[in-house]
This record gives sequence, structure tokens and C-alpha cells, in this order.
Amino acid sequence: MNRSNYFQWWNQLSVPARLLMIGLSAPILVLNFWAMGLMAKFFGALIGIIVVAALLAFLLNYPVSWCVDRNLKREPASIIIFLLALSVLLGLGITLFPLAYAQVQQLAVRLPDWIESGRQQLLVLSVEAEERGIHLNLDGMTAQIVDRLQGQIQSLTKSLVNLTLGTVSSLFESAISILITTILTFYLLQHGDELWQSLIEWLPENKQKPVSNLLRLSFQNYFIGQLILGICMALALIPTFLVLKVPFGLLFGLTIGTMALIPFGGTVGIISVTLLVALQNIWLGLKVLVAAAIVQQVLENLVAPRVLGSVTGLNPVWVFISVLVGAKTAGLVGVVVAVPMAVVAKTSLMNLRSRMAQQEPETTIEIVPATAEPAATEIERRSKIPS
Repeated sequence: MNRSNYFQWWNQLSVPARLLMIGLSAPILVLNFWAMGLMAKFFGALIGIIVVAALLAFLLNYPVSWCVDRNLKREPASIIIFLLALSVLLGLGITLFPLAYAQVQQLAVRLPDWIESGRQQLLVLSVEAEERGIHLNLDGMTAQIVDRLQGQIQSLTKSLVNLTLGTVSSLFESAISILITTILTFYLLQHGDELWQSLIEWLPENKQKPVSNLLRLSFQNYFIGQLILGICMALALIPTFLVLKVPFGLLFGLTIGTMALIPFGGTVGIISVTLLVALQNIWLGLKVLVAAAIVQQVLENLVAPRVLGSVTGLNPVWVFISVLVGAKTAGLVGVVVAVPMAVVAKTSLMNLRSRMAQQEPETTIEIVPATAEPAATEIERRSKIPS
């Protein structure tokens, strides 16, 4: 079949027939997504290990490629880069993780006092409003909020205790998962190009390079952009919180920076931290909100566009929908890969639409001036008159 006739059958369909085709294919797509969700849940741990290792190898491949371009062999370059990255992660884990974990424990102890302080502040606000003639009636709302927060704190405390104590089997499984991820990352870093080439060869020859470039650029722009944004967010917020004398500033800065690695996660982290700090001191909470919002806007509107330009090219609404679909389909793994996969789908659909538009028959209408035909007729009539 000629490539120019790929979409000829679609062009020959009427609009109702096209709508019918789309309606009939929709249940099949839903069934496929449902099956993919079941597979993701069944192989959840394995898929998570593969995705994390692939992402780490994908990010580390750039410094390796830079070394290869400088006439260094790939194997020693990959070993050096891998060991450097592992040393950095271990150093951060040894220095930051104990401090953050200690602050988590302190926060869990002091959180009930913060909730009581927040209740007192709401009562004071209610009294001041009553004195000014504004009837807010915050007593009942305050009691409900306190009860719900206490219930959430109790469940969170139980979860932290279970996570801290843990069974030997869970700790063993976690250590095994980390070890497998590390080993898989190392091998993907060395032989990932060969594996990718063997997979891409299943496509038609004329599609291999465009598809490879599309996937590489989509994942590269998204993950590098989110990584830069998260690191800059943490580096900017931690000293800002320390200057503002925010309690647990290190923990809150790391939390917001980590949550900024996923779309809209930074905003959710800022709101959560603001509410927590406002329980202790509402004015300090407002300072945290203003400072974090300014840092976020500066990074998203000034730093990120200058470094990478447009990261995804997607409308924020579609980004939000893709994250929700990814979370529903494959949990955390779905959230991580949802946006770049949406970028791939958007680009593919745009290419498909442009190709279909090229196959549409062009109708040309020749416009003749109104005076042309009468003038020609008059000339012919005069030429036939005998002289």
C-alpha cells in the first residue's frame, strides 16, 4: 500500500461515519488502559524498580555522552560517572537524611501543641471579629477542624511508628530493591543504547529515528526541567526559611523541593507547609506563603524558561489531567511518566493530523474578472462583421 494512501479511507468517510468509528474504538482504548492498570498493579514493585533505574540511567547518560565526545571510552566514563553520582547520593543521605528524619520526629511530637495553638488563634480571631460586629461563629468549626486533625495525626503517628520499627522482612525487601535498582542502573548506563536500539528496530526503518528523537526529547525536557526546578526550589527555600526562623526549615524546604519534582507538587507542598506553620503562628505562616510563592514564580517564569525553554508544550489543564490519569492507572510510577507520555501522544496526534491534512484533496476555484468574458465576446462579434 502506497504511503500516500494511508489515510485515504479516512478522508472518504463522512463526518457521522468518522464519529461512529471513534465511538466504536473508545471502549477498546478504555479496555486497554484498564488492562495496563491491572498489569501495573500486579508488577508494581518490578515496574517501579525498572522505571527508577531507567530514569537514573537516562539522566546519567548525558555526562557520560559528554565524556565520550571528548574521546573517552564509554565503559570507563560510565563507571566514573556512576561512582560519582553514587558518592553524591550517599553523601546527601548521610548528611541530610539524619537531620530531616530527626526533624520529622520532633514535628510529630510538637504537632499536637501546634494544633492547640491554631485553635487558640482561631478563638482569638473569633473574639476580635465579634468585638467589631462581625459574627463568624468559629467555635463549632474550630472543634471540627481540631478533631479531624487529631485523627489524622494519630493515623500518621501510627504509620510513622510502623515505618520506623518495621519488620525485618520489609527492611530486607527495601535493601534488596535498592541494591537491584543500583545494579540495574549501572548496567543500563553501560548498555542502555544497545538495548534501546534493539527495541526501536521493531519499528519500520523510516520511523525509527523520528520516534527515538521524539521519546528522547520529551523525556529529556520534562525530567531535566523538573529536576532543575526541584533542586533550585530546595536550595532557595532552605536558607529563606532559616532567615525567617521557620521551625523545621530544613525539613520543609526539602519537602517542597522533593514535591516539586512532579507537576503541581510544589504548589501542594507550599500550601501544606504554610498551613502547618500557620498553626503555630499565623503571621509566620503568611510570611512562608509569600516567600515560597515568590521563589516559585521566579523559578518557573525566569529561571526555567532561560535554561530549557518550554519544557512540555502542554496546556496546564492537560498536564493536570494526565497526572490524574497516570496516578489512577499506575500510582506513583504513572505520575512520574504521565506528562512525558502525554507530550509524546500530543506530538504524535499533531503529526497524524498534519499528514491527514496533506492527504485532503485541494479544491481550486478559478476566479475570472467579470469584464473579461464580455470583452472577448465583443471582440469576436466585431471580427465577424464584414467590412
